[in-house]
Amino acid sequence: MSSRRALKTAEAVREVVSMAILTELGDPRIRDVTVTYVEVSSDLRHAKVHVSIMGNETQQELGLRGLQSAAGYLQSRIADRLELRFTPKLAFVLDQGVKRSIEVAKILRRVLPPEEPPAADEGPAAEGDPGQADTAEPPDDQQAAPPEAEPPDPGQ
Repeated sequence: MSSRRALKTAEAVREVVSMAILTELGDPRIRDVTVTYVEVSSDLRHAKVHVSIMGNETQQELGLRGLQSAAGYLQSRIADRLELRFTPKLAFVLDQGVKRSIEVAKILRRVLPPEEPPAADEGPAAEGDPGQADTAEPPDDQQAAPPEAEPPDPGQ
């Protein structure tokens, strides 16, 4: 799928399928579904739709079955919205990327030592520590003027 046409088709299919899942499908099995990306074959006849489904494994399996049963409807939506010679046949695949990244983060928290707060000369606090960010002051040459010290608007 390295051709520009295949990449553009994949993005267009992702948009159409995402909107149809969000607004048009009434199947109760299809809930909390996010289309992460789409792979289209080089001949544009097949599309592998990678989806992330929130919930436990049972909910994910039900959601995947619901999507597979709605594949024909979703293909018709693609045919209506995109001008293609052939409408790609859809296959849905469960994307485990988010789940794996959460697992890796948990493992890293167990293995790595806890982070120490940065010293005063190291700069602003990290994003993960909002309490520290409020107390950090910029250097003297970067002191910001208070908001009420702004000059009045000349148009008034």
